[in-house]
Amino acid sequence: MAFASLYPRFTRTRRIEDLCGTWDFQLDPEGVGVAQGWPEAGLPDPMEVPVPASFNDLFTDKGIREYYGDFWYARRFFVPGEWCEGNLDLRFDAATHRATVYVNGAEVASHEGGFTPFVAPIAQVVRPNDWNLVVVRVSNELTEQTIPAGGVATMRDGTRIAAPYFDFFNYSGLQRPVRLLSTPTERVEDLSVDIALTGNDAQVSYAVTTNGSHEVRLVVTDEDGVEVARATGATGTLTVADARLWQLRDAYLYTFTAQIWDGETLVDEWYDEIGLRTVAIEGAKILVNGRPVYLKGFGRHEDSPVHGRGFDPVVNKRDFELLKWMGANSFRTSHYPYAEEQLYQADREGFFVIDEVAAVGMLRSTKNFADAVTSASGATYFDDPLVHEKTLPAHLAALEELVQRDKRHACVCAWSLFNEPDFSSENAVPYAQKVFDACRELDPQRRPRSYTNVTRCRAGIDKCTHLADFMMLNRYDGWYVSGGPRIADAQQILIEEMHKWEELEPNKPFMFTEYGTDTLAGLHKLPSVMWSEEYQVEFFRRQHEVFDMFDWVVGEQPWNLCDFQTGEGILRVDGNKKGAFTRTREPKAVAFLLRDRWTHIADYQD
Repeated sequence: MAFASLYPRFTRTRRIEDLCGTWDFQLDPEGVGVAQGWPEAGLPDPMEVPVPASFNDLFTDKGIREYYGDFWYARRFFVPGEWCEGNLDLRFDAATHRATVYVNGAEVASHEGGFTPFVAPIAQVVRPNDWNLVVVRVSNELTEQTIPAGGVATMRDGTRIAAPYFDFFNYSGLQRPVRLLSTPTERVEDLSVDIALTGNDAQVSYAVTTNGSHEVRLVVTDEDGVEVARATGATGTLTVADARLWQLRDAYLYTFTAQIWDGETLVDEWYDEIGLRTVAIEGAKILVNGRPVYLKGFGRHEDSPVHGRGFDPVVNKRDFELLKWMGANSFRTSHYPYAEEQLYQADREGFFVIDEVAAVGMLRSTKNFADAVTSASGATYFDDPLVHEKTLPAHLAALEELVQRDKRHACVCAWSLFNEPDFSSENAVPYAQKVFDACRELDPQRRPRSYTNVTRCRAGIDKCTHLADFMMLNRYDGWYVSGGPRIADAQQILIEEMHKWEELEPNKPFMFTEYGTDTLAGLHKLPSVMWSEEYQVEFFRRQHEVFDMFDWVVGEQPWNLCDFQTGEGILRVDGNKKGAFTRTREPKAVAFLLRDRWTHIADYQD
């Protein structure tokens, strides 16, 4: 994973060919592609699809939208002869949820996990100065042993459809860019940094990993390209004097260039843009650069019309502009690692990102938005021995890939290791302990770790709160619990729970990472009723009254920034409608309420 985690960069020693665009695509419901020779010959009856994109919403056929199983991509690409003198790799930024890659008929890579990158080394199988065939078999199937978790339903005619244990659509495919990478035989394969502040200076401990033995140098330049520090050796510490720190909504990035030298000959170089900042928990406060912060923002989804979960820089730009207009300073990558381009944008904009591994669905339910508020009955997810035997290794592997990929980002200030797990059983504790311990070991910056607590595991029920450095609560009192005319009861239920948390965790910061109501844009009712814009505003006002009662509440991230697609159901009207904005990014009334509140709350509370 080390090399795969390096974002592709053009440098004096590295070359990149973008392979995005039109690819051949074919479904394989019977799983016959390998036996029929598709890896060697290509797809026998392909359609054309764009990459990156989810395939589900590109066509007018319901069977394609709901398709569950194997599907294939293929295209030809040209390999310049001079690129074959060193390493040659295909980098897939994501393939949801697992993939096997073939080049000219030879299997060159396989990968499990739909939201982190992987590379396929192809130097030994390509034809230089000629066209080559890449074929990718992808599967979007889920089980209780995958990350995320889910199952399958079978219709009367034998057609299988997804039964995910989560409330968002199971968009699938090559949803992020694909690139051809040329790098030297001896190359930089990893860079880690840790930051400490001493007066006005920043002390940066670093480690550069290479696959060779030549001299390593690390050069740091500021945003004007002026060198401010350098060091020699694969590991060490350097000082950035009078450092300009990365702050919330006031970002500054230095360029760290890792180089390999053979005497006076440059062998390889790779760079990243890194902000200098510290994050810590002190009592009931979250500190950035030693200053307490109040987090304002959203849970989000990578989701837009037609593209599905496919990365779109236009939609990404629009979402950041909405966040800035709102006065937000943070978001959570709910419920999976987002595209790297989103994190680089957050680095530049100064957003505090809670980076979430795709451990969603650890609650046995295909309607978890409703079942999440009811007490568990019978055996829970973590009572199953197979979860500890098979799911845990998949979880740890997904976590390792997430931390390896994102550990250099200044915006990544905390890790979310689970979303709404059913931690009501003591059997959850050893599983969670292993995940929390692994995260601490993997992260050179030792960022705060947490998970989102679900309603069915309210204060006193959750067995794993002691593991979290800070607590994140997902609460829908006033929607799934005591909604409509009982909304005043819902507020009292939440206040009573908060007092209980105060007793159980008296010296720990809390934030709300989900709260909201489904709301149809343009539906108005006086007095308010559920689904109306007025009800959403009333709900938010009551929530904020509760937040303001407790000084150990240090952040609020409503669910969701925008409406998003889910599976079909009688409680979903073309998706989840809890957005402050519609799926096409137009505001509902609550967006103005939040803007007025957040623009009057300072990012730093000192």
